[in-house]
Amino acid sequence: MYRMTDVTQILNAIQQGDPSASDQLLPLVYEELRLLARQRLANEKPGQTLQATALVHEAYLRLVGKENDASWDNRGHFFAAAAEAIRRILVNNAVRKQREKHGGDKCRIDMEAVEFGTHLPPDEFLMLNEAIEQLAEHDEIAANLVKLSYFAGQSLEDAARLLGVPRSTAYRHWTYARAWLISQLQIAN
Repeated sequence: MYRMTDVTQILNAIQQGDPSASDQLLPLVYEELRLLARQRLANEKPGQTLQATALVHEAYLRLVGKENDASWDNRGHFFAAAAEAIRRILVNNAVRKQREKHGGDKCRIDMEAVEFGTHLPPDEFLMLNEAIEQLAEHDEIAANLVKLSYFAGQSLEDAARLLGVPRSTAYRHWTYARAWLISQLQIAN
């Protein structure tokens, strides 16, 4: 275990411009910062995408990064600044998630739980078919992935291989196709 004065001395060295001091500081404060981040994230809503480790790293970079010219009186002052940095990161993340670009207040749908298929009543099956035809006008690969998966029973990997596209490209088109079809079928209802 380290002494409190070790952290204070390293903080002073950072303020003096010692480039190696920030490397010495992280091992001394890392576990406490992680505990602080875990405690804060425990109070967040389920579905939080930030992990404690990423939160600690982002906060640490804000505290001792090259653009930061902050000074700390002691260990307690440093941890108060760390708590503030964590708070700001969480606030920025929440604001970002509420922007329309990131879905805003729209209801999230688990795309893997949504099923389209041939066991639909005839009118819904025709709506699905029409939606797939419209999808093909915008994204032929996505439409072909849907056809191969749902109507030919192919796995996404096999469908990608049959279409001659990389697996990552197939997953990107697949995600788009599912979202697009859901939106089209919800509009039709």
